[in-house]
Amino acid sequence: MTCKDKAQLPDYTRRRLLALAAGAVAAGPLYAQSPGFATRPVRIIVPFAAGGATDVITRVLSEHMAKRFGQAVVVDNKPGGGGVIAGEAVTKAAPDGMTVMLGTTSVMLSNRYIFKRMPYDPLTDLTPLVRVCLAPIALVVTADVPAKNMQEYMSWIGANKSRLSYGSYGIGSHGQLACATLSDIAGADMSHVAYKGEAPMIADLLGGQIKMGMGSLLSLKAHIDSGRLRALAVTGPRRVPLLPDIPTFAEAGFKQDALSIVGWLAIAAPKALPAEVARQWAAAANQAVASRDGMARIIAAGFIPVDDDTPEKFARAWAAEGPIWGGLLQAAGVQPT
Repeated sequence: MTCKDKAQLPDYTRRRLLALAAGAVAAGPLYAQSPGFATRPVRIIVPFAAGGATDVITRVLSEHMAKRFGQAVVVDNKPGGGGVIAGEAVTKAAPDGMTVMLGTTSVMLSNRYIFKRMPYDPLTDLTPLVRVCLAPIALVVTADVPAKNMQEYMSWIGANKSRLSYGSYGIGSHGQLACATLSDIAGADMSHVAYKGEAPMIADLLGGQIKMGMGSLLSLKAHIDSGRLRALAVTGPRRVPLLPDIPTFAEAGFKQDALSIVGWLAIAAPKALPAEVARQWAAAANQAVASRDGMARIIAAGFIPVDDDTPEKFARAWAAEGPIWGGLLQAAGVQPT
């Protein structure tokens, strides 16, 4: 990361990088303190195929964790089933810290409200360890939409009641929940078009089949930069380093749960994991995120780094956010299948 790049980052990110530089001398001895539980190669299960943002970040962090643990850290991709396959593999593993999952909010929380039958309950069969980053999404419209900000957008969708459709990357996705909320506020009665992933949704946005949608910043940024799509707001508590000029929904005056809540990428283990092992995992993950390349890759992927989480803080957030996601899915009319 160049000096120019650092200058363009928000203040909190610049402060974090300066803290990293100041603490670099101390990092070496910490890496030498291998946790006692890591007696063989450690496995991180990822519920997505290789090459995606979650997989890439996992591999970057695993390199640092390997130094901390004194053992190889193997990334095991188990895509499919909306993350259920990966989740089941983790819940069946021994609670010794040797097998964990790095997954998303949907895999670890909202799946329990989307699927009628699951082989495990994320809220009771997993141990929350640590969040590695927040995962905001952005509302975008096509270049021909006459809305430059959220106020103009709400007026536009309200004036076109029952005539507009919005896209999301799947039924029950955060994108659907957020757009459904905006539609309700404006009385716009918009239709939801659920795609099997972000790529086909973006293709239809660029092709003009739909006028708006919500997705990850990494997938949308190139089209925002080119001017073919216009970003109006992002979810979450603060602006995102990748798109620092785009306001949060809260800044634009919208503080409803679906617009203020934010997803995350996080590490979880089987239930009954010893508390000391959980703390060691959290320390390793925090240090990996705080590394220069860890933080740079997370920011470049459109996420907000989290390098100061603990199992206790994450457990409180996990318990509090589960019912919120469940309520949002119910309000949006998402029926468990």
